[in-house]
Amino acid sequence: MTTYKANIPKIYAFKFFSSFGLMAGVLVPFFTEWGKISFTTLMLLQAWFMLWNFLLEVPTGVVADYFGRKHSLALAALVSAVAFSVYTITPNIYLFLFCEFLLAGSMALFSGAEDAFVYDTLKKTKESNQSKRIFGRADSYKLSGLMVAAPIGSVIASHWGLQMPMALQFFPMMIAFLIGLTLKEPRTDKKVESMRYLKILREGVGFFYRNRILKILALDFLVIDSIAFFVIWLYQPMLTQAGVSIIYFGIIHAVIVASEILVMNGYSWMEKWLGGKRRLIFASSIITGVAFIIGGLTKFIPLVIVVIILAGGFGLGRRPLFSSYLNKYIPSEKRATVLSSVSMLRKFTMVLMYPLVGLLVDQSLNYTLIILGIVAVIFSLVSRVREEHLVD
Repeated sequence: MTTYKANIPKIYAFKFFSSFGLMAGVLVPFFTEWGKISFTTLMLLQAWFMLWNFLLEVPTGVVADYFGRKHSLALAALVSAVAFSVYTITPNIYLFLFCEFLLAGSMALFSGAEDAFVYDTLKKTKESNQSKRIFGRADSYKLSGLMVAAPIGSVIASHWGLQMPMALQFFPMMIAFLIGLTLKEPRTDKKVESMRYLKILREGVGFFYRNRILKILALDFLVIDSIAFFVIWLYQPMLTQAGVSIIYFGIIHAVIVASEILVMNGYSWMEKWLGGKRRLIFASSIITGVAFIIGGLTKFIPLVIVVIILAGGFGLGRRPLFSSYLNKYIPSEKRATVLSSVSMLRKFTMVLMYPLVGLLVDQSLNYTLIILGIVAVIFSLVSRVREEHLVD
């Protein structure tokens, strides 16, 4: 029992180091300046990553099924460490494609294994009633890793080159790998999950298609979330265009994460202040859209930073809110498959959007921001989400 209890603080540490993103604040300059590729090529690279992340879900599930979730997590960290090391050998597009393939495999190995490992551990220690608190704390360690690492990485990049944070990313991933090896695998009834995507296609999508309210909520989430996600890829070109030094990129990335945390922890009082759940949904999407539009109209540094923070905080901060609302319309026995079908739909959406946004940015960053903002605003106005759909 005691050895199983030790899994929880170890998972916290694993989350922190596996999310210690030194590259987060300088990702776009790394590819466009050091890697010498266009923004369109960068977005095609991310579409390639997202496609392989989907395709590798089934084969990587075999690792968790037959070797245990502990080994799936440890291997995920090791594969990431290798990918980050190989990335800095030379700026070559074929090497980048190979590394993104490795990182997609790593993410697929992580997928679902962390949460399932924690929940099985809590069942062993008879603390499953604490799962909400434990999962929340684990996510806070993940976000803390991002907040701490991004400013460090941008300082390193400004002094020792854009490739250095990527090279140094090897070390936190290896620490996560070693932590993963020390975890104690909770013994559970053997459940083969590696064919889960076939089940998702058959059951999850079917249930999703038949539920009108679920479709309305998922559409609102997917459209705004997909647009808001591009804050992560566009804020660095926006700062560069405004004349902000790269040394500050990581700090701004940390502030984006902090704003996301603030929004996620402020749902209750914002609903009361705005006078309803539907108004909060509308406000978060309209703020995201307006922030993108203003971002495309100004190079005034303080205003650029403010709109980046607003779009990141309110746009990306909607995810847990919609997760809660979506869950209310899904029976427990179908929850995993239906939510995974929503995740699949988001991946396919991003595979299509990445190249399109890349082409637009290479023509005009400002017009791209304005177009994305207008789409978000229009969708906010025509969204079919109603107050009665939003059940606590």
